[in-house]
Amino acid sequence: MVNVRIFVTYKESVFDPQGETITDAIHSLGFSNVKKVNVGKFFDLQIDSSDKKVEEVVKEVSEQLLVNFNLETYRYDVMEEA
Repeated sequence: MVNVRIFVTYKESVFDPQGETITDAIHSLGFSNVKKVNVGKFFDLQIDSSDKKVEEVVKEVSEQLLVNFNLETYRYDVMEEA
């Protein structure tokens, strides 16, 4: 078993209204050195790697279900192998 975390975020060219709102709130608290906040989400998957390579499973799940490629991009980290 392999534990994988998939991070999904907006593409650089897409406006992130939540990130902008959070940035404004941080500035109102006096943290002017924070220049930008990007909002995203992550998914933790536990994958049985005996059938397919982990990379293939992550790619297929991300592209078929988790990511809207018009707006988002993704990356992943292998967290641990059990």
